[in-house]
Amino acid sequence: MPRIESTAARLAKLGFADGAKAAQLVQESDAALDGILESLVDVADPDLALASLTRLVAREPTVADALRRDELLRSRLLALLGVSAALGEHLVRHHGEAALLAETGLGDARDELLRAVGADPGESEPRGASGRGALAALRVAYRGRLAHLAARDLTGQATLQEVTAELSGLAGAALEAALAIARTEVEADEVRLAVVGMGKCGARELNYISDVDVIFVAEPKEGADETKALRAATRLAQAMMRACTVTTPEGSLWEVDAGLRPEGRSGPLVRTLASHLAYYRRWAKTWEFQALLKARPVAGDLELGADYVGAVNDLVWSAATREHFVEDVQAMRRRVEEHVAAEGERQLKLGPGGLRDIEFAVQLLQLVHGRLDPLLRRRATLPALAALSRGGYVGRDDSRALGEAYAFLRQVEHLLQLHRLRRTHLLPTDEADLRRLGRALGMHTDPVGEFTARWRRHAMEARRLHEKLFYRPLLQAVARLPETEARLSASAAAARLGALGYVDPAGALRHIANLTTGVSRRASIQRTLLPVMLGWFADTPDPDAALLGFRQVSDKLGSTPWYLRLLRDETAVAARMARVLGTSRYATGLLMHAPDAVAMLGSDDELAVRAPESLLGEASAAVSRHADDPETAVGAARALRRKELFRTAVADISGLIDIETVGTALSQLTDVTLQAALDAALGRASGLTSFAIIAMGRLGGMECSYASDADVMFVHSPLPGADEREATDAAFAVANELRKLLSLPAPDPPLIIDPDLRPEGRHGPLVRTLASYRAYYARWSSPWESQALLRARFSAGDAGLGAEFTSMVDELRYPRGGLPDDAVREIRRLKARMEAERLPRGAEPGLHTKLGPGGLSDVEWVAQLLQLRHAGTLPSLRTTRTLEALRAAVAEGLLTAGDEAVLAEAWQFASRIRDAIMLVKGRPGDSVPRDSGERRLIARTLGYPPDGSEDFLDDYRRVTRRARKVVDRVFYGADDRT
Repeated sequence: MPRIESTAARLAKLGFADGAKAAQLVQESDAALDGILESLVDVADPDLALASLTRLVAREPTVADALRRDELLRSRLLALLGVSAALGEHLVRHHGEAALLAETGLGDARDELLRAVGADPGESEPRGASGRGALAALRVAYRGRLAHLAARDLTGQATLQEVTAELSGLAGAALEAALAIARTEVEADEVRLAVVGMGKCGARELNYISDVDVIFVAEPKEGADETKALRAATRLAQAMMRACTVTTPEGSLWEVDAGLRPEGRSGPLVRTLASHLAYYRRWAKTWEFQALLKARPVAGDLELGADYVGAVNDLVWSAATREHFVEDVQAMRRRVEEHVAAEGERQLKLGPGGLRDIEFAVQLLQLVHGRLDPLLRRRATLPALAALSRGGYVGRDDSRALGEAYAFLRQVEHLLQLHRLRRTHLLPTDEADLRRLGRALGMHTDPVGEFTARWRRHAMEARRLHEKLFYRPLLQAVARLPETEARLSASAAAARLGALGYVDPAGALRHIANLTTGVSRRASIQRTLLPVMLGWFADTPDPDAALLGFRQVSDKLGSTPWYLRLLRDETAVAARMARVLGTSRYATGLLMHAPDAVAMLGSDDELAVRAPESLLGEASAAVSRHADDPETAVGAARALRRKELFRTAVADISGLIDIETVGTALSQLTDVTLQAALDAALGRASGLTSFAIIAMGRLGGMECSYASDADVMFVHSPLPGADEREATDAAFAVANELRKLLSLPAPDPPLIIDPDLRPEGRHGPLVRTLASYRAYYARWSSPWESQALLRARFSAGDAGLGAEFTSMVDELRYPRGGLPDDAVREIRRLKARMEAERLPRGAEPGLHTKLGPGGLSDVEWVAQLLQLRHAGTLPSLRTTRTLEALRAAVAEGLLTAGDEAVLAEAWQFASRIRDAIMLVKGRPGDSVPRDSGERRLIARTLGYPPDGSEDFLDDYRRVTRRARKVVDRVFYGADDRT
């Protein structure tokens, strides 16, 4: 016992984690390991190596002597046992293979694996033995070669590229041997079958354990029937795949994945070359050509495989000219980002700064530039990256950093997979596992800490360069920057911008040059910002508009100290600014004349809708400061309105508020602006009459859009003792002054006052007293005016007078006895006539959001008819808001919840489209655009993907079609409940 304790202490000092267990193993080995233990000190996991070594020596005692004699064997075997428990187990079962680790060359892998399964390597279509014995022999031979390669890898005697190339060759040899086994099971003498390697296998950069991606190509031999030949080839391919994946006492090899074939798993497993080409020419997506970058014949009929690769190459390198290339590229980037978001940061492959980031960036640059530059046509990532650097498409420093990160991540991936021979890309959290990784990479002082720090550094650098790689060289194409950086030609830069979605690459390059050329601090910061900003612009609906807007804002604010510093230091501000500029000409226009509003983009809290009391206080203070100058006073109120319009638009674009909140915010802002303008315009009328503004239409319903005018009526009431004629003249002067002040030419958008819903319309007096309104409505009012008054509410001015007005019209809009049948018929006739006559000439009814079937008018007239018929007895229906009225009708049993949901969805969708049209185009519109480009921009703004324009159109037609059925039933009389 004392001897074991002293041995345990000595072993613990040598680096064994469990000294006591190690001492027990040493004692049981009965001095067989003397002279070897000290060599375990430097391996990745001494405990793991000792456990496997003692078992191996117990099975084959001569191994210990061989290790003491042969330094090469000792270093290779112990390094392997210190990393791979699985290969250690293999060597224990097949102990005769341990001595082979010292061999410098093992001969051709294909020949060895074919002989292992009983096939003659010299035959053109070798046939192996059948049965499980051949399958097991294949696995034993394969693992023996794998152990030899891993031992050389772990001792630094093979580079990463040599390792991955040999792994890929070994996989090809295994596929050939599996095919030889398959030929004993399937009669396929009349067909040629080629196995084309894809992915890492095709690129000669395979992992230790990875799915092997393949595509099968077949051709009937001369005189054979094609249909029968393809059936035989399919059975042969299936048998080959089973030979690799089936589990035996020696385990399995790996999955053979044919999912990259045309039509994926839904398509036929085997096709002829002509069938492949027909599919690629007509149906293939860009990502499929990206996958074909890696295609290489690996087994079977290599001549046929070479014909396939040669034929698809022309298609691969012309992919960038395809009609939907930009949309496909954006979809690919989205898939990468979705994987990044879905996986944890410890994912070596799909996590931020992982292998997929690097591979995707390199492959996309190859697709963009390889059409004109054949030197870029490399299958493997590192050679392709080197070629991109030599061609000036990627900076030398960036290429070196990206290559180092890629090599490190692949080494770590290999070490993870070697441990249990399992397919994994996830970094462990267990300290013992991290310690083994660090020591395997030569980190012995603090293996866990050193490894974690190095991994994070490489991942961060890879992620940064992934974001930069597409865009940084664009700056070099137009600016005089250090020669160490990449310098694209103008044509290459234009090609890259076009591939990323810029419609006018030449114009974009001019903007980039303007922003980055020079030695000023501003140009220097812009050179830092633009590589990232250009990527964000490319993700927006209109990258060209985003870049132009950025240049314009920067021209105005570039010399302001805080502006560029804010964008550089606050990523959220810059990202949101890019999205706004590339989405909305309307918001960009607002920003042009209030560029300091950029500062509000940094947080969601800054974009929250402000309370009307706060806005009114600010507007009133501005007006009071300029009490003697109404134009300046109202100009200050209009400037406030511009800023708040921008706040609302950005919150809307960012998805922070819904359409009802947008309508409320815009309506409240209009109320505040009207009050401020009225305060400035009152002048001498303040001593003669009280004045109130009554909101009508969408303003009254708190449903304003970005394009809405202010539908209002003006009411005044002479003050006691005032001359009525003078009071009326003063009220007219106030109303006219108000309209003028809000529409004067100015940088701030005008607020157009529309008083046409007043009694007698345009022919009636602009302003009336309360008594005049009462007399008119009592004598002349028609049902449509009662309907219009459903939206009437107090907006600005004398609140008491406003309350009197709304109380006075309640008896018209909420008739106690409901609506007579003849009035209902008249409203229905009026609605039908409006549908027939008011639709603009040439407009497609189904795409008109206001007057089309199932559009805004349909839904609003349903709500208003229910109010006219029932609000006299049901106070819950007394609201100016459409959706509130519909919800109240459900609560009162006048409308089913299902019908309300259908109508509300249509109203909200149509309202969002109208707002999106204004946001995108900067001018109002009521119809879904017929132009596919404009429709795509609208769809993107509404949250659809770049290729979702048709889905958007289908959704709108479906929603409005369902709503129209409800309108026909509820509004036009088929539903007895109304």
